[in-house]
Amino acid sequence: MDGDSRKKEIVKLLQAGTQPISGTELAKKFGVTRQIIVQDIALLRANDKNILSTNKGYVLFVGDKENEKYKRTFKVYHREDKILNELFTIVDLGGSVLDVVVEHPIYGQIMVDLIINSRLDAENFVEQVKEYRTKPLTDLTEGVHFHTVTAPSQSILDAIEIALDRKGYLIK
Repeated sequence: MDGDSRKKEIVKLLQAGTQPISGTELAKKFGVTRQIIVQDIALLRANDKNILSTNKGYVLFVGDKENEKYKRTFKVYHREDKILNELFTIVDLGGSVLDVVVEHPIYGQIMVDLIINSRLDAENFVEQVKEYRTKPLTDLTEGVHFHTVTAPSQSILDAIEIALDRKGYLIK
């Protein structure tokens, strides 16, 4: 299969899928290396395909029209031991965490897609940090970071903001 055909098939798989697909899975399916898949994804992104790389694999982000209307970025602070509590606070109130962003003094803005929609997603994320013995991105900025959060309504975003503030996470 040539590269163009493979890229079309990757998009079809991501459109049809309800779960992220890892680069390794895609590489096996198409009989190529994972690096080839990474290059294909980069080319697809360059052609306006909104493919996100999450800790669980690749997803095609189409966007929920309802949630797109209600998006807010929160500047927050906490240490690693509070990650799960912060994420639970957001998803329990009906929000979805799209990403984490840090402003590094040398490297500038670093953003990573998270796509955390539930407690299970949050638990899996924290487990992967432990499993791979990595440090969260927020360690680069001593706990200060941003999250883009979507929700079905402005009032849910307001409730999330109040809850994060009450827990001492919100930076105003």
